[in-house]
Order: sequence, then structure tokens, then C-alpha cells
Amino acid sequence: MNILCNYLNYICQYMTPTFKLEYKDNLTKARACTIKTSHGEINTPVFMPVGTLGTVKGIHQKELKEEIRADIILGNTYHLYLRPGIEVIEKAGGLHKFMNWENNILTDSGGYQVYSLASNRKIKEDGVEFKSHIDGSKHFFSPEAAVDIQKSIGADIIMAFDECPPYPCDYSYAENSMNLTHRWLDRCIKRFNSSPSKYNYEQMFFPIVQGSTYKDLRKISADYVSSRHCFGNAIGGLSVGEPHDEMYEMTSVVCEILPETKPRYLMGVGTPVNLLENIALGIDMFDCVMPTRNGRNGMLFTSEGIINIKNRKWEFDYSLIDDSGSTWVDKTYSKSYLRHLFSVNEMLGRQIASIHNLGFYSSLMRDARKKIIEGDFLNWKNKMVEKLKNRL
Repeated sequence: MNILCNYLNYICQYMTPTFKLEYKDNLTKARACTIKTSHGEINTPVFMPVGTLGTVKGIHQKELKEEIRADIILGNTYHLYLRPGIEVIEKAGGLHKFMNWENNILTDSGGYQVYSLASNRKIKEDGVEFKSHIDGSKHFFSPEAAVDIQKSIGADIIMAFDECPPYPCDYSYAENSMNLTHRWLDRCIKRFNSSPSKYNYEQMFFPIVQGSTYKDLRKISADYVSSRHCFGNAIGGLSVGEPHDEMYEMTSVVCEILPETKPRYLMGVGTPVNLLENIALGIDMFDCVMPTRNGRNGMLFTSEGIINIKNRKWEFDYSLIDDSGSTWVDKTYSKSYLRHLFSVNEMLGRQIASIHNLGFYSSLMRDARKKIIEGDFLNWKNKMVEKLKNRL
């Protein structure tokens, strides 16, 4: 029996990842899909909690799995490279084992962090030289290094190393940045295909569409990325300050070109309304720090609208945090109690709000999937968007 179990585990570890488009909405571009990997199924649309440093801030892995029900989380190459360092992660057997996480992991290549370190980095054809935000030490990321580091981390989904242009930027900068991203992409693909996975499972690679808010550049980049025939594709360089209407326009332009038979990931987005509107445009995967960062500052997202739990109006409100919430904290604590925790700067308050928000984002994605399958997505989406905008 033990021999059989070990053999089955071996087969599962080496399974080839698959993507299946299962349902398409008739009135929008929304889709319900399933990605299968060695670390389980990812049902889309999906929101990926951000675990920058090998942890989703303030959340136990048990809560991520059992309460938030996350199929996949995100880690960050730049931050994990600096701390705890790749040697520590490799010796642990990869990030999954290091943090005791059995489900999927996607890693950002570090390109966005390089963008955010504008005053402490130099972009060259070979890659990017930057100074650590921790101690000022100098480091260099090339496309090849970004792939190698992500393979060492053990991410199920590895992202291409790209340059994220600032918003706003002129056409010339956006075009040069896009072309550099494309040259780096080819180097990433060559390295990814020529180097083995470090652990006992197959990893996937996603290139990134860039082009700022210029439609013609976005079309060029989407065509270029599509021609590389990778497992999935991502859209980067949005949610960096542009108006929401421009974000939606760029997403729509790109989704018209990206192949229907591969997953589509919109990076760094966004509010619950942003998620629903982009699902309608054909996006499958999202990540954002908003549910945890805003939660730590007292903002709660609910199916009826947005709550600032620090406001005095909740001082004597003894109703549950969210009657329709999906996590245990929603059914355990009152609004008054949670407000009290924030008023005395108790860390438990930040944890409760983070669990609630991640649970809400995750359940919103499950509801969207259900409505797509049932054929009632557009009607449901339009009603939800109006409610989600409310300030309670």
C-alpha cells in the first residue's frame, strides 16, 4: 500500500499543468475556467491574496486554506530574494515547504518593485541595477536571473521580467519600454525552456503585455506576447494611477487579441468593482494588496458597500461584522467590538479586518463563477457594482 501511495504521489507531482475553458457568458466576455497543477485546481475567476514575504500579512496558512479558501497566493521575487534569501528557501525545499503551503503559488518577477524603486535603480539592456530598500546594498536583476530565482523559489507560475512604465508617460517612453520588455521576454523564455525545474513538479511561465495607455502599443504587445505560445498571459502596467475607464479600455483591447484558450491575468487589480468589470472583459486572474492593506486601515468591503470601521457611527452597533460573510470572523465579532480594537490600536483588529476582506474577495469570485455558469452574470454584476460603490 505504501509503495502504491508513493507512486501516486510521484505521478501527481509530475503532472502536466492544464487549462480548460468550461463556460462562456453569452452577454459579456466573462469565462469560468479551471487550471490544474501539481498543487491542485485553480477555479476562475480567481483572486490571489498577496503574500509578498512568504506570508499574507497577518493571516495563518490554515485560515487562507480553510476560511478564505485560496486556490493560489502570490509571492514576490524581489522581496524573497532579499529576505530570507534564495539559499534559505532552496534548503527548505522551496517556498511551499518553507511556509507550509500546499496550494499554488505565483511569483511576481520583481519588475513592479523595480518600477517602484525609480530613484534607486538603473535600467539597462542587460537588466536592472538597483539598491536594496533595506540597507542600500547594490543588486542586479537580469531576465535570466529573474527566471532562475523564481525557479528556486518554486513558484507554480513564473512571471516574465518586464519594465512597468510610469503613468503618465509619453508615447516614446512607452514604446521603448514595451520593446525592451519584449526583448527581455525572449531571454526569459529561452532561460525558462533551457533550465529544469528545481523541484518535483512542472512550472508554468506567463509573459506580460505592456504599452501604457496607448491602444496601438497594447495591440502590438498583445500580438507579440500571443505569438510566444506560453501557458498563460498577463496584462501589466495598469492600476498605476490611470482612470478606471482607461484601465477597462486597455483590458478590452488586449483581451480581444490574447488567445481564448489560455488563462488571462490582470496584475495588481484592484477594487471589488474593478474585478467584476474586468471579469466581464475576459480576465480570469487577479491580485492586489488592497483587501489586506485597506483592511489594516479599517476599511471593510462587503456585499452592501464599504465600511470605515473607525467611524463613530459603529460605536454602538452590536450587529455582526457581515451577516452574509463567508469567514468565521464575520459570524463571531460585532462592528462595535472591531471598532474598539482599532481605536486602541490592537493588532487583532487588523487581523480580523484582513481575514474578512480576503474572504469577501474570494467569495465574490466564487459567486461570479457561479453566475457565469448559470448564465446570469451580467444582471448580477450590474446590481453588485452599484451596491459595492456604496459608502455605508
